Amino acid sequence: MRILFAGTPEVAVPSLRALVDAGFDVAAVLTRVDAPVGRRKVLTPSPVATAAGELGLPVLKANRFTPDLIDHLGTLGLDAAAIVAYGGIVPPAGLAVPAHGWVNLHFSVLPAWRGAAPVQHAVLAGDDVTGATTFLLEEGLDTGPVFGVMTETLEPSATSGEVLGRLSHSGAVLLVQTLSGIQAGRITATPQTGDPSSAPKLTIDDARIDWTQPAVAVRRRVNAVTPEPGAWTTLDGQRVKLGPVTPAPVPPAPGADAQEADAPGGRSAQAPPAPGVVRVAGRQVVVGTGTEAVVLGALQPAGKKMMNALDWARGAAARGELVFE
Repeated sequence: MRILFAGTPEVAVPSLRALVDAGFDVAAVLTRVDAPVGRRKVLTPSPVATAAGELGLPVLKANRFTPDLIDHLGTLGLDAAAIVAYGGIVPPAGLAVPAHGWVNLHFSVLPAWRGAAPVQHAVLAGDDVTGATTFLLEEGLDTGPVFGVMTETLEPSATSGEVLGRLSHSGAVLLVQTLSGIQAGRITATPQTGDPSSAPKLTIDDARIDWTQPAVAVRRRVNAVTPEPGAWTTLDGQRVKLGPVTPAPVPPAPGADAQEADAPGGRSAQAPPAPGVVRVAGRQVVVGTGTEAVVLGALQPAGKKMMNALDWARGAAARGELVFE
């Protein structure tokens, strides 16, 4: 089967490599144009462009489908096109080019989380299950009929980056199986069923932590925006980036032994810090939320590198009470 591959970020690279390894004839790779990276804004090829170069594949770079691009795709004799996080809309004229259409690998169990940030929204919502779907691309946003689905358990401790890393590989297997099934005439697409949900891109403002929220909501938001766009809060008006947090153990009340503290009707535990208040508890740094505290593992103060939260807290203790805003 002669195919076009369209993709841009690192999560699309396993799919490209898997298709090549499976023996598909990749006529060309379509990716977005080189983008500025780093503080010096150096124009850098996308991860997919880099991988395509390593594989010796022709690369087309475009952020939108111009008539010239569509005409060129029409000369490639495409049986199908595989698309994974390309980052652009394929217009009707482009959709009509491959004989079997465009097969999209989407990192959710559709119709859940249609949109640009499905994994982030699944983590933010506290879903128990996530996965990937292959479907036939059409004009609607992730609305096309489904070819195949794979699922996995979504652990409460998982960040979006970790989940995407896993799904990029398991989803690549699903994409290969889907295109192989289409080639052999063994599978057809069926309409999506169930209630759809939307997953728009999360912004920097969405990544700010509200410490008055319950601990479980704070943890989910931090995990959802890790590594991008990155969780943050402020301290004395300056932005502080945050690493993942974990639930804080509830300490026993002063003077209570462990058995008494755990017993029904035993003395109450020491009150957690108020929302946003930072406290060193033994060898842990805890931060108050709207319910119980959370443990902070790492953070990045303004103008510095990411560092261990305990080292930071000990160094900042001379400033008096530390309160995230």
